[in-house]
Amino acid sequence: MDYLLRALVSGCILALLACPAIAATEELRLYVAPGGSDSWSGIRPAANASGTDGPFRTLERARDEIRSMRKARRIHGPVTVLLRGGSYFRENSFLLTEEDSGSSARPVVFRPFEGEKAVLTGGRELSGFGPVTDEPVLARLQPAAHGHVLRADLRKQGIRDFGAMTARGFGRNIQPAALELFFQDKPMQLARWPNSEWALIAGAPDGKDGGKFTYEGDRPSGWKQTGDIWFHGYWGYDWADTYEKAASIDTEKREIVTVPPHGVYGYHPGKRFYALNILEELDEPGEWFLDRSSGVLYFWPPAPLSERKVSVSIAAEPLITVRGAAHIRIEGLTVECGRGCGVEIMGGRDVLVDRCLIRNLGTVGVSIGGLIGDIYGRLYNETTYAGDGGRNNGVRRSEIVNTGEGGVILGGGNRKTLTAAGNFVEDCRIHSFQRWARTYRPAVAIHGVGNRVAHNLLYDAPHSAIILNGNEHLIEFNEFHHVCMETGDAGAFYMGRDWSQRGNIVRFNYFHDLHGVEGQKGFTDVMAVYLDDWSSGTLVYGNVCRQAGRAVLAGGGRDNTIENNIFIDCRPAIHVDARGLGWAKYYFDGSNNTLFDRLKAVNHDKPPYSTKYPELARLLDDEPVMPKGNKIVRNICVGGKWLELQNGLTDKVILIQDNVVEAAPGFRDMDANDFRPKPGSPAHSAGFKPIPFKEIGPR
Repeated sequence: MDYLLRALVSGCILALLACPAIAATEELRLYVAPGGSDSWSGIRPAANASGTDGPFRTLERARDEIRSMRKARRIHGPVTVLLRGGSYFRENSFLLTEEDSGSSARPVVFRPFEGEKAVLTGGRELSGFGPVTDEPVLARLQPAAHGHVLRADLRKQGIRDFGAMTARGFGRNIQPAALELFFQDKPMQLARWPNSEWALIAGAPDGKDGGKFTYEGDRPSGWKQTGDIWFHGYWGYDWADTYEKAASIDTEKREIVTVPPHGVYGYHPGKRFYALNILEELDEPGEWFLDRSSGVLYFWPPAPLSERKVSVSIAAEPLITVRGAAHIRIEGLTVECGRGCGVEIMGGRDVLVDRCLIRNLGTVGVSIGGLIGDIYGRLYNETTYAGDGGRNNGVRRSEIVNTGEGGVILGGGNRKTLTAAGNFVEDCRIHSFQRWARTYRPAVAIHGVGNRVAHNLLYDAPHSAIILNGNEHLIEFNEFHHVCMETGDAGAFYMGRDWSQRGNIVRFNYFHDLHGVEGQKGFTDVMAVYLDDWSSGTLVYGNVCRQAGRAVLAGGGRDNTIENNIFIDCRPAIHVDARGLGWAKYYFDGSNNTLFDRLKAVNHDKPPYSTKYPELARLLDDEPVMPKGNKIVRNICVGGKWLELQNGLTDKVILIQDNVVEAAPGFRDMDANDFRPKPGSPAHSAGFKPIPFKEIGPR
C-alpha cells in the first residue's frame, strides 16, 4: 500500500513538471514578424505551411499575450519576445508598464531573432522621386541645382503631418522635431546659407534686445518666400545657441526682424548665424526642402537613388516607453528615425537597454528619469528635482548617434534625502548627439543622486559631452575627444553654480583633442573638467588630459581635490580662481541669490547634508567668497603650462604639493599612451599611483 502511494505521488510530480504551462524553468518564447498576424498564436517563428498560424505582427499583441498568460498563471519561467528581421513602423510609443514586469531571475526580454536585424522605426520610406519640371520652382532653384534636385509628393504617399519648426535651443524646452529627411541612414541638411560656414551679424539697430539685426551682402535678395525662414546662431555668447523665426526681411536695409522670444542674450555685432529652410539655398548634394503648402519635398541626393533608402521621420512620441516596470531588457534592436526620443524609462527598476543601435532621432536617444520636455530649465531652477528615474536602470553596450538634443538623460535618486538611484550608462559609443540644439544637450545629462557613467566613448560634438547636476555621481573610465568643437567657455565634463552638489568623482578618464573656437583673447576657451561657478566637493583623480585646453578649471568652489592626474600640452593644466572677489562679486552683494537659494533648497545645515558634508554646514560662517579646502597634489604636467591662480590666490589658500612639473616624468612610452612611470621616475618619489589607462573606454 505504501509502495503504491509513493508511486502515485511521484507520478503526479513528474507529470506536473512535464506540463509546459507551469514548468518552473521553461522559457516562454513568443515571435513577432513584419509579415505575421495578430490572430495567430505567436509561438511559431514562421508561418506554418497552411498559413493558419505563426508569429504575431505587433509588439502590442505579444505584450498583451504575456499579460493574459500571466493572469492565467501559465508563465513560471523567463519570457523572451523575438523579433524577426525587418522594419516595424511605430507612429505611437510601444508602452510597457508595471504589469509587464519580470523578476530578477526571470526577466522579460525583447530582442531580434538570432542572426537577424530588427528595426523599430518612426519613419516612412519614400518613393516616387522624379525630376523637377515646374517652371516657378526651377526659377527659384539656382542653375547649378537644375537636373540634380528631385521631387516627391508626400501627401500622395499618405504623409500629411509635417510637424513644425520651433524656437529650440539654449534654455528652451526640448520638443519633438519637425519632419526630417534621412538618406542611407544619415540625416540630410535642411537647405541653408551659408552651406558650411557662418554669416556674421553686422549690427543691431535697436540695441541687442531690439529683436532685429543687420547682415552684410545681398544674398537674401534672392529669397522669394520668407514666411518660414529660420535663423540659427550664437547670438551673444559662444556657449548659447537658439533658433529664431524671421518675422520680416528688409533687403534694402539688409535688416532681419525675428519673432519673439528673439535670440538668447540678444543680438550682438560680429556673432555667428546662418539661415535655413530656404528653397533657393538648396544648392549642393545632401540638402533638402519641404514645401509645406503643397506637400512636395525637394532633395539633391548625394548618391544615385537606385536601391538606396530615403526616409522621413513621422513619430513624435518615444518609440519605446517603459513606465514603472521592472526587470525588462531591450536587447540588440535598432531604434531610429523618430521626431522625438528613442527609449523613455520612467520609474521602475532593473530596466536595461543593451547592445542597441539608437540613431537619427529628433531629441535624445534614451531618457531615464523623464524631464524630456523641460529638463534643462528644471535642473537649473529647481535644485532638488531629479525626475523619476527608478533604480538600477541603464544603457549598456549601445551606440547612440545622430540625435538632435543629446544622447542620454540619466536621472534618478532623491537630492533631499541623498538617496542613490544606481542608474547607469556603460560601455556605450555616443557621438554626433547635438545636431539641432548645439549647446547644453550633452552625450549624458546626469542628475539626481548616485548614478554612474563609465567606460564610454564620447566624441564629435560642438559642446559638452557630460553635464552633471546632483550628488555622489561617478564618472569613470570614459574617453572624450573632439567635443566642444564649435563653442567657447565650455567643458567636455561640466558642472556649476551650486555649493551643495558634492561627492561627485571624475576619475580614470582620457580627455584629448579638445579645441573649440578661438575666442577674443586668441585662445580656445575649452576645458576637459570644468568645475564652474563654485562647484565644490568634487574629486578629480587619475585622469589623462592631452591637448585638452585648460584641462581642469575650478571656478571659486571649495573642497575640490585634483590629484594624481597627467597633463600633456594643456594651457594651463589647472586653473583656480576666487571669482567672487572679481568679476562675479554680484553673487555676494545681494543682487543674485542663486547660490544661497540652492543651499536653502537642500537644507544644507541639517541632516543628511550637515552630516554627509560637514564643511557645507559651516560654509556661510567661513568666508564663502573664498575657495577654501581645494587641493592640488601628486599631478604630472608635461609641456604646455602648469598652474594658473587668479584673484590673488596663493598656496596659503590652496594646498599645492608633490606635483611633478619641471622634471621629466619618465613615462615608459608617452607616444604609445603608456604612462606608467619607469623606475627612477620622480613620479615615484612624489607618491604618484599608476593610472589603469588600458581599462579606459568601452570594454
